[in-house]
Amino acid sequence: MGGTGALTGPFELVILDCDGVLVDTERVAVPVDVRVLAAVGWEMTEAEVVERFLGRPDSYMAAELEARLGRPFAPGWDEEFVPWYRAAFEAELEPVAGVVEALDRIHAPTCVASSGTAEKIRFTLGLVGLYDRFAGRIFSVSDVPVGKPAPDLFLHAAASLGVDPSGCAVVEDSAPGVQAARAAGMTAFAYAGGLTPAERLAGPNTIVFDDMRDLPLLLGE
Repeated sequence: MGGTGALTGPFELVILDCDGVLVDTERVAVPVDVRVLAAVGWEMTEAEVVERFLGRPDSYMAAELEARLGRPFAPGWDEEFVPWYRAAFEAELEPVAGVVEALDRIHAPTCVASSGTAEKIRFTLGLVGLYDRFAGRIFSVSDVPVGKPAPDLFLHAAASLGVDPSGCAVVEDSAPGVQAARAAGMTAFAYAGGLTPAERLAGPNTIVFDDMRDLPLLLGE
């Protein structure tokens, strides 16, 4: 499958999600998520983790866990699991296939807007050599009161860089991320080469594609 939808652009700003768009963290992290959830008392499959949590901030997973288990978690409850993720990323993390080639051919200004924390974004982008491309233009879930699928993060990124939402393209790979782009009034480019099926990404004002090398052409570059 190539891209589906009408070609648009050029755009004044291309906003890129991090996990699953720039770095292939989700394939590495989801098995760890399953282990973490089991350790605190919630047995889930990888498919269920993708369906329920992919593209959501960590705070959403924590709230869902508390509701499921019927008890609040103490601050810092998840710190013991951080080394699990770091070890997996250090051993296995790579850029998303084709994204470096695509970035080299995109001439519009770019930035990162991710549901991850600023520290996680720095760590993962640094591991694969992409951090310097976006330094100073990285926005995290910590910058806004509400994460995806609310549009707040994308609107914050656009406002910070002085671009009207209508002039922005958003590259996402999760259903909540695509929903956030639509809610922000931006054109969504939904990457279906990751863990989320194309049918869950399709919708209005959205171009679905499965090869990152196609992205510059789809953006009208």
